Amino acid sequence: MSGLDNASARAEEIVSRCKLLASFSEDPAATRRMFLCPAMRDCHREITKWLNAAGAKVSVDPAGNLRGFYAGAEANAPKLLIGSHLDTIPNAGAYDGVLGVVLGVSLLESLGGRRLPFAIEIIGFSEEEGVCFSTPFIGSRALVGRLDEELLNRQDETGSSVRAAIESFGLNPAEIQHAALKDETLAYLEFHIEQGPVLDSLGRPLGVVEAIAAQTRIEFVFLGGANHAGTTPMYLRHDAVAGAAEWIVAVEHTARNTPGLVATVGQIEAQPGAINVIAGSARVTLDVRHGIDEICERATQTLVRQAEEIANKRGLSLKQNVLLKQKAVRMDAFLIEQIDQAIRQIGCDPHRMVSGAGHDAMILAEKVPAAMIFLRSPGGISHDPAESVEVEDVANALECGMQLLDQLAKSSEFQKRMCRA
Repeated sequence: MSGLDNASARAEEIVSRCKLLASFSEDPAATRRMFLCPAMRDCHREITKWLNAAGAKVSVDPAGNLRGFYAGAEANAPKLLIGSHLDTIPNAGAYDGVLGVVLGVSLLESLGGRRLPFAIEIIGFSEEEGVCFSTPFIGSRALVGRLDEELLNRQDETGSSVRAAIESFGLNPAEIQHAALKDETLAYLEFHIEQGPVLDSLGRPLGVVEAIAAQTRIEFVFLGGANHAGTTPMYLRHDAVAGAAEWIVAVEHTARNTPGLVATVGQIEAQPGAINVIAGSARVTLDVRHGIDEICERATQTLVRQAEEIANKRGLSLKQNVLLKQKAVRMDAFLIEQIDQAIRQIGCDPHRMVSGAGHDAMILAEKVPAAMIFLRSPGGISHDPAESVEVEDVANALECGMQLLDQLAKSSEFQKRMCRA
């Protein structure tokens, strides 16, 4: 079997494995796999079988991350991490997160027992989506030492804590520090579907992530005066929803006129919420993202000022609460160049891009050089059962990964990093 045929066969197997893992769910008719739920055990069991067969030693760390260690040519060789997350949103697709883990396993299988100058650790993070506890990246936070007491005590809507979930899975939260990365970690690599339409619109199978976008989330409450919808003249109204609506149009206008910016009002809640009552309050959320911190901050300030001006003009008051302020995270320049070269070597044309979505790579980048390879999302669809991948794109990603491993094994720069580890 030729190299291309072998990659295609392995790609078919990767897709089949992702579909199998999607069947391990808390819901019988859809994919939902939350932080350390019983279905996660099924996921661990299957992936462990594949890792063991590929020659990896498998363990589960105290944060519930599945880890498969494939030794290097020399004892105590420093390691390269390859991974992504195993949890999902409710009613999820089959590839978000999971594809990156399964691809990593297939890279080990493709080595066929060959050992590299560095070890490889495949990691399936226990939680990334932030669904249960309104805080994402529980798994990767543990690796950088940020799974602290406050996060361990955080509760979901049922009153159950992160700590309790870890204990229920048979793990000891008092040992969380043992999940942290050691000095021998060289870098982190993550394969992930793009979750957007850019690569598909360009006809490119693979993308090189240069940065993960800065993100700010703010909750606004426009406060006016509730009153009877039939008896209050239009010129005497202080309609909170009308004020929020005017501002929402301004949000769209600002984003459309700022290259690279995305701004979204994702939630609207009117009170009292009756069909025949002028709304006295309107709660709205704002999500602003850009690959450059300064542009994200400047746009956010503009949108806040516009909200204040609209509220003042309409005789409303305004409350605001910052929910999240995340700076842009640059990926490692050396790894970006290596990935770009690897994609070209397999005969594809790479596209460099900013990730609008957050990923575990942004957390790992706090401690080690990190990089991401995006696979095209057909139709730009993700976070939906219609999420898909092209088998040919998966084959290209696998070939790119093998080419990248060979490049790093021969790279003098990577050798220097190994010596420092």
